[in-house]
Amino acid sequence: MSIVSPSRDVFKKYTTSETFERIKEYDTIPEMWKDKIEEYREYPAIEDAGNTYTFDRLDKDMADYRAVLGNAGLKGARIGIYSTNSYDFIKTYMAIVTSGNTAVVLPPQLDEMTVFGCCMKFGLSALIYGPELAEKLNIVKAKAPQVVLFANDVKAGTSCEMTDVSASDPCVIMFTGGTTGKSKGALLSHEAVMQGTVNGCYGYKDVFNQKYLLVLPFSHVFGLIRNLMTSLYTGSDLYICKNNQDMFRDIAAFKPGILVAVPALVEMSLALSKKFRKNMLGDDLKYIICGAAAVNPYLVKECAGFGITLFPGYGLTESANLVSGNPESLIKNDSVGIPFPNQEFRIENGELWIKGKNMMSGYIGEDENPYEDGWFKTGDLVRMDEEGFLYITGRIKEIIILSNGENVSPAVVEAAFNELPFVQDSQVFEDVAENGQHILALEIVPRAAVVAGIEAEDKNAYMLEELSKVNMTLQGYERVSRMEIRTEDFQRTPSMKIVRYKKCQ
Repeated sequence: MSIVSPSRDVFKKYTTSETFERIKEYDTIPEMWKDKIEEYREYPAIEDAGNTYTFDRLDKDMADYRAVLGNAGLKGARIGIYSTNSYDFIKTYMAIVTSGNTAVVLPPQLDEMTVFGCCMKFGLSALIYGPELAEKLNIVKAKAPQVVLFANDVKAGTSCEMTDVSASDPCVIMFTGGTTGKSKGALLSHEAVMQGTVNGCYGYKDVFNQKYLLVLPFSHVFGLIRNLMTSLYTGSDLYICKNNQDMFRDIAAFKPGILVAVPALVEMSLALSKKFRKNMLGDDLKYIICGAAAVNPYLVKECAGFGITLFPGYGLTESANLVSGNPESLIKNDSVGIPFPNQEFRIENGELWIKGKNMMSGYIGEDENPYEDGWFKTGDLVRMDEEGFLYITGRIKEIIILSNGENVSPAVVEAAFNELPFVQDSQVFEDVAENGQHILALEIVPRAAVVAGIEAEDKNAYMLEELSKVNMTLQGYERVSRMEIRTEDFQRTPSMKIVRYKKCQ
């Protein structure tokens, strides 16, 4: 089944006509920036503790760093950025992509040897680093002297104009999550980045001139594109939370209206809000854009109780993050929403295939061709309802094939158990019983704030009984044979996805 994504007009009803008409598509970042700097020059663009940088200041600092790159003869080069979240990261990233170069964003947690390996694999001509990571560059200095090293706070004392680029020109290489295998470098063109940026504007009322809090790393596509690029596009003010342990203090001081977050962060915030009987996310917060992992419908309902609308979405590094977003989350709280414009979809044997302006050019340094006749196979199992809303039902690689030949999607079974308010997270997996028989097992992480309110004397017994009731509503082959209530969280990836247990052999 092939589906062309709806016209952008499907999102028109979720905002005002005036705001909707301001959402304009651009082919490249330089083209976008020329418009935005004229429109927002005196507006605050970036804030961190004690500092405010206007769009004009950012523009001048970008021009200065372009001169740094130009003086080094860097044009059409791949330039790494190895830095924690900071204003200097933003300045250098924007300088690279507006000067005809390609940014390669390296996660700051990488060790010395891996940084060297990335320099070689991606063919870096230069590496821009944050002073806080300078000590992790010794191997690069010793083994890759051809890679020019720049601190991200150096200045040229002059300026350099932006370079005109085309829509298909390379813009940035981002690491994939690597949850089902090794991490790869996905090359996103200017067109793909701009489509992902504009997609972040659809589906909610207050789009322009907002206040964003940044807690996600720029090395994650959700943080770079939905948090940074959409913020710059909309003339919004982005506050950089340097340490997530200070998040609630920063919220109280900055009073953001929008938070881009992973579900685990929202879960923690709600738990603390219940514990202290106070909205820890602040009374000014209107929207949470939530993704990078499955969003439990419980979060949508609980956020609404604090006057916050949570918008679940679906995206991939390979799709410049945003594929769909849910503007009807209170009504369809288990959906990842309506597909964004300029995409085509195929659903082949339940798997979602995509092509469109937002899709990557390919993996860098890999032999595999991720496309089949122009279609990217996501590995995600989906369904779409009659109103065009998308639902994720699992991943192909996670399917458990039972001894009787039945295929079980863990995500589908987990969704049933996750409906219970005391279930924070769950994992269904294949296990082996004492008699050697392969069975389905369930482990849950209980939601502490809800468990505290359970009146039963034996709370674990109560929870197991409720889980058993849900279990009996499932198809016979989907029922689990063993249940366990965990006392600690599951192991998680850097993007807070649950690391699934390896399949039984």
